[in-house]
Amino acid sequence: MQIINKLLKLQKVYIFFISFVLFIIIFSTTYLNANTFRVSDIEISSPFELNFKKSKVIDDGFQVSFLNLISMITTSGDKNKINDIPLKELKSMIDSFTISDERFINNEYFAKLETTFNKKKILNFLEKKNIFPSIPIRNKVLLIPIFIDSETNDVYLFNNNIFYEKWNSTKKNYQLLDYLLPSEDIEDLNKIQELSNSIENHDFIHLIRKYDLKDHIILTIYKNKNEVKILSKINLNNSLNINNQNYINVNLENKKDLNKILENLKNIYEDQWKKNNEINTSIKLPITISIDSKNYKKIIKFEKVLDSLDLISDFYIIKFDNLNTQYKIIYNGSPNFFLNDMNNMGFDLVMKNNVWKIK
Repeated sequence: MQIINKLLKLQKVYIFFISFVLFIIIFSTTYLNANTFRVSDIEISSPFELNFKKSKVIDDGFQVSFLNLISMITTSGDKNKINDIPLKELKSMIDSFTISDERFINNEYFAKLETTFNKKKILNFLEKKNIFPSIPIRNKVLLIPIFIDSETNDVYLFNNNIFYEKWNSTKKNYQLLDYLLPSEDIEDLNKIQELSNSIENHDFIHLIRKYDLKDHIILTIYKNKNEVKILSKINLNNSLNINNQNYINVNLENKKDLNKILENLKNIYEDQWKKNNEINTSIKLPITISIDSKNYKKIIKFEKVLDSLDLISDFYIIKFDNLNTQYKIIYNGSPNFFLNDMNNMGFDLVMKNNVWKIK
C-alpha cells in the first residue's frame, strides 16, 4: 500500500511538471512574439504599367519603414553612420508585414504598409555598428517660442511670430516629441515684453505652471536683418541643456529657409530626448530572479512585464521545480534602474542567497 501511495505521489508530481513545461512553452511562444518594433502607415505607390511588380513596391516600402525606424530610435548623428543596407539583410530583421487600403487611381497603385521588425535583431544590428539606440517613447512638450526683432527691440509671442504660427504645421511620423504651444494671453505677452532686456535669464515659471507638462523648451529667437540667432533652453526628464544656433543669410519669409531652421531645431530636440532614453547595449547585467511556480497569474504578469521592458535584451528559464521557477535576465542598465522598473510594474523583490525573489 505504501508503494502505491508513493507511486501516486510521483504521478502527481510528474503530471505537474509536464503541465508546467507545456504552460511555459505555450506562454513563451505567445508573448515573446511581441518583442518587436512596429512601423505603421507607410504609404507605398507605383505606376501601374506592364512591368509593374507588387513585390518591388513592397521592398521599397521596407526600405522606407527601416529608415523611419532608425530615425525614431537613433540620433541624427548615429543615423548617418548607417549606409545603404542590403535588402536581404533588412528582410532578415522583419518578423511580419501587412498591406492595407490598396487602391488604383489614374493608373497608379497605392497602399499602406505596416512592418514589424524583430527588436533583438535590430538592436544587434546597431550594436555591431557601435550605435546605442534609444527607447522610442513619445512625449508631449511645452514649447514657448519668443521672437525678438533686434533692430526694433520688439518682442513677439503670438502675433507676428512666425515660429509660433508655423511650428506645428508639419510633423514627421518618426518624430517622438509633440509640442504644445501656449494659448494666446495678453497678460503673458505683457510680462514677456517687460522682460525684453533679461529674457535669457528668466525662468518663465509663471507661464509653465499654467500647463500640466513637466517637460518644456524655452526657444528665444533673435532676428537681425538676414541673421537669426537662436537660444534653446531644453528641459527634458528634469535635465536642462542649453543650445545655441546661428543662421546667416536666411530670410524667414522664405519657406525653404524657415523650414530648414524648423527641421534643424526639431532634430536637436529629438536628439536630446533620445539621449535621455538611450539603451546602452554594451551593458549586459545578468540578473537571477525566482518566482513561486504555483502562482501562474504572477508568472504570466511577470513575463509580460519582462517582454515589455526595452532595457531587457533577453530572458529565459534556467531552473524550475514544484516550488520555484528561476529566470536569467540580461539587462542593459544598472541594478537600481531595474529595481525601479520592476517596482513601477508592481513587483517587490528581496535578495536571498544572491538571487532576487519576488514576494
